[in-house]
Amino acid sequence: ATVQTLNKIRQTLEKHLGKKIVLKETKGILEKVYPSIFVVKLDDEDNGYSRVSYSYSDLLTDNVKLKVIKETNKLNVS
Repeated sequence: ATVQTLNKIRQTLEKHLGKKIVLKETKGILEKVYPSIFVVKLDDEDNGYSRVSYSYSDLLTDNVKLKVIKETNKLNVS
C-alpha cells in the first residue's frame, strides 16, 4: 500500500472519531487515530481487553473489517 492510500484511510477514520463501530463481531468506539494505527475502545471487555489497536494496512488487507454504526437522532417521548 502506498503512503497516500494509508493516509486517506486515516483521514476517513478521523471523521468518525468517537462514533460506535463494529469490528467483526465486536462493537466499540473509535477512540484515537494516529499516523500508523487507530485505537478502538471495546464495549465488551469479557475478552480481557478494553482497547485494541490496528494498523491501516489491516483494513486494506481485510485482516480487519470495520463498519461505522449510523446513529439515528430520534428522540422518543412518551
